[in-house]
Amino acid sequence: MRRGRHPSGEHRRADAVTHVLLIRLAAPLQSWGLVSRFARRRDSHSRPTKSAVIGLCAAALGLPRDEALGELAKTVFGIRADHPGTPVRDYHSVGAGTYPLRPRDVITDHRRAAAVTAGLDAATGDRFGHHHVADWYGAPKKITPDPVSGALVSGELTRSALITERWYLADATFLAGLQHEDPDFLDTVARALEHPRRLLWLGRKSCPPSGTLAAGTVASDLEKAFHTKQLLPGPDGAADPTRRPWAWFQVPASTRGAVPVQDQPVNFDALQPEHTTRWEVRRRVTIAPHATGWDVIP
Repeated sequence: MRRGRHPSGEHRRADAVTHVLLIRLAAPLQSWGLVSRFARRRDSHSRPTKSAVIGLCAAALGLPRDEALGELAKTVFGIRADHPGTPVRDYHSVGAGTYPLRPRDVITDHRRAAAVTAGLDAATGDRFGHHHVADWYGAPKKITPDPVSGALVSGELTRSALITERWYLADATFLAGLQHEDPDFLDTVARALEHPRRLLWLGRKSCPPSGTLAAGTVASDLEKAFHTKQLLPGPDGAADPTRRPWAWFQVPASTRGAVPVQDQPVNFDALQPEHTTRWEVRRRVTIAPHATGWDVIP
């Protein structure tokens, strides 16, 4: 039997029928980090990454972070930029300030207990008051074991505000595609996207998706699926059927013109997430005259 080369780099039967789950990614703001992580400048890629879309689906399915991504990671990924959006910059400050102590802060941290002893002894009533410790950062980001008690305490007692620069895409609309040979698997993902087991967002927690995400499963490959589906409406509700949007398709590394992208997820471990390289090409998409429309887009 002849064997073909799967676009993700894995072998599959040349005559195998593939299916594509289409996912609508639209919101007032989106942010798709590709380079920076917990840095002063938080970038946004010009389009959703495979890692982010797979993470969105994994969250919808309720998969643990440390669980193997399995079939999700094996899908072939594509993205069509129906409305690329406008880059916007957000001036953002993090940290600093002081906060009232909680009872657990006094119980677990002997340093705080010693600093607030006088105030506690003088307090009256049956409720824990709003006790403060001068120049003490009370909502720590850095946690470390205390050398005396072993309890987890703040490793940074004072903290200056961290000024960050965060980038978003405003009023963007993308059509993502996940190609796989098992339509039942894709249908399971589609149902999860509409009835997620965890909260979903488009790249960052401040960017919840708007409206329907799962846009149907079609028996096709990515390129044909993008050709035969009408453009998604933009923020004004309009879509120009004559416009030819850009699309990016995952392909084997040997494909002419393919470029590497470091967004193939290996795991989503909270402390050490891993990604590897995949390859993609960029092409213009001509929407077919008989392209199907959209039934429901809130």
